[in-house]
Amino acid sequence: MSSGSYLASAVKRVSIDKGNGESRPLGILTVSDCIAQQVVKTYLEPRLEAVFSSSSYGYRPKKSSHQAISQVRNYVRKYPWVIDLDIKGFFENVAHELLMKALDKHVSEKWVKMYIKRWLEAPVQLVNGDYLFPDGKGIPQGGVIISPLLSNLFLHYSIDKWMEINYPSVDMVSYADDIVIHCQTHQEAKCLLNSLKERLTTCRLEVHPSKTKIVYCEKDGRSLEHKPVQFDFLGFSSQPLRFHLKKAGSFL
Repeated sequence: MSSGSYLASAVKRVSIDKGNGESRPLGILTVSDCIAQQVVKTYLEPRLEAVFSSSSYGYRPKKSSHQAISQVRNYVRKYPWVIDLDIKGFFENVAHELLMKALDKHVSEKWVKMYIKRWLEAPVQLVNGDYLFPDGKGIPQGGVIISPLLSNLFLHYSIDKWMEINYPSVDMVSYADDIVIHCQTHQEAKCLLNSLKERLTTCRLEVHPSKTKIVYCEKDGRSLEHKPVQFDFLGFSSQPLRFHLKKAGSFL
């Protein structure tokens, strides 16, 4: 690595069943790539952690999914409306150009950016042995640095920082691309969701049209008629207690 001659190997792709009829592509690295990525992650992580938002919990030191769930539980009791935001194919659509632009703000070392670019451009080997070559977008899930640290950096500038600047009073919780935003009114949630759609389009991403929804959290006995009342976050379901729980746990 010190000589600059290290080349990234192909990433083997396998499909992991999500349990709902869908599958998630997972990238398996070679041992040498895992070690090399860990070197760069150890070098960069403290620098990037210093700028990440406190509302982000995914794949970060001293933060966990349980902390994210606990924070969502607290906000659900405080706010009557939730935007359950789903980014369509986030990992498959991260634009390399924009990611490297974000990286430029914090990294001046040419060797670091050179290796990250090589990992981003590494071919993907399918189960049948065929190879796919990235067309300027996509980051393989399962990497030591490419998936967790750099996806957090991309989300930091595409959503977290944008929210802090434009909606500083709005509370949100994110775990990688799983995002829950809490609002006081239905109108506030609608306007914010429309703004988020425009923002994500600017970042070459797209809100999932069927999985993203505005949810009403039962409060003060108000009517639930014709309003979505349930959302799922990291395996837990938030819904009124009088509804039958179908998940392993509930926020309420």
